[in-house]
Amino acid sequence: MIVLQRPHGIRLFFVLKGSVLQSIAPAILTCTAIALAVTLSRGVLFNWKVTLSAVPFSLIGLALSIFLGFRNSAAFDRYWEARKLWGDLVHRSRSFARQVQSLFHRDAPATPADPHDVRAALIRRTIAFAHALRHQLRRSDAGADVAPLLSSTEAREFAEARLGTHYLLGRIGADVGAAMRAGELDPVIAAHMDDMLSAMAAVAAGCERIKTTPIPFVYTLLLHRTATLFCLLLPFGLVDLIGYMTPVMVAFVSYTFFGLAAVGDEIEDPFGIEPNHLPLETICRTIEIDLLEALGEKTLPAPLAPVNFRLS
Repeated sequence: MIVLQRPHGIRLFFVLKGSVLQSIAPAILTCTAIALAVTLSRGVLFNWKVTLSAVPFSLIGLALSIFLGFRNSAAFDRYWEARKLWGDLVHRSRSFARQVQSLFHRDAPATPADPHDVRAALIRRTIAFAHALRHQLRRSDAGADVAPLLSSTEAREFAEARLGTHYLLGRIGADVGAAMRAGELDPVIAAHMDDMLSAMAAVAAGCERIKTTPIPFVYTLLLHRTATLFCLLLPFGLVDLIGYMTPVMVAFVSYTFFGLAAVGDEIEDPFGIEPNHLPLETICRTIEIDLLEALGEKTLPAPLAPVNFRLS
């Protein structure tokens, strides 16, 4: 995620951080070069004057703009839903840690000094769940982030599990059930804590749904084909109207259409590592800090700060 104070005035035109210009520059340059060639030849192609009016481009451009708006709205809905799911995970993790520390039939809250306290293990597994979900969505190895939070046996079982998030919730639920049967938790409270675990599982399932169900490819294919053909043919419709300004207008139109298409492509999968994707590492660090503080840790990891205006 790009964290940058929005510039004003002319400085806005020179901002590259968070822009998709780098990725669409080749397409813009290609369309502009073709527009320049059409302008210099006055629309003559192989001794044949290509005659196109601006009317079809007005109609197609309107339809293409509506289609771009629809697809980008669908992509942003996925991005916003993903952010709400991770915000809910932050809330659930904090609430679960509070319940663990306050609702057990113990004289004092858990502390890091007692490695055998089941409450400390529950909180650390909750932190591990957030890291595991992040790596699961990004198809990366969670071992380095999760192993320090688990016992050696749990770390080995986590590495062997098909879904690490499912394994962690299962371990947490088993310990909550054991505490209830041992009389350390009232059954009603244990049921409420189990509901909290179910809500965390729902967050993981919602993220998996977004990750594994992209916007149908036919939309992307139709959009990119139409935008490309529109920008390639546009100079033939403009050259007789605006002459040598044709390459300038084609560059502007292609930047708009290709840029909107690229933005939709980027935020369609919000869990990646591109500049405009969700800062999952930062969110996980927030959960880690909050839950370690609830556990009584005095030495807390520092919050992640933007690197070159970018949160990862």
